[in-house]
Amino acid sequence: MGCEQGIATSLTLGAASRVRVPEHVVYRSFPAETVLLNLQSGTYHGLNTTAGRMLEELERTDSLGRAAAVIADEFGQTRSLVQADICELCRSLLERGLIEVDAAPGL
Repeated sequence: MGCEQGIATSLTLGAASRVRVPEHVVYRSFPAETVLLNLQSGTYHGLNTTAGRMLEELERTDSLGRAAAVIADEFGQTRSLVQADICELCRSLLERGLIEVDAAPGL
């Protein structure tokens, strides 16, 4: 299962995609939210606790699919639902320059 829709860069997210926070972005998690700061633009962005947890797991794991599996188990949801939610989060963060995505090999 993947994220078939393209993003602004025409990149397609898939289960094997690797997501990382670039050097020009810093973030910190608090009890009620995660705050990201784009050092290039000086703009702050807030994520709710669930989205913050997704971002944390995306940084820890080697693929979007593995992050979705961990979050699905943690929240008692289906992997397909969580993967769709993570894909939507990634699209939003990518549009704001807050993450970088490496597509799966061969894509």
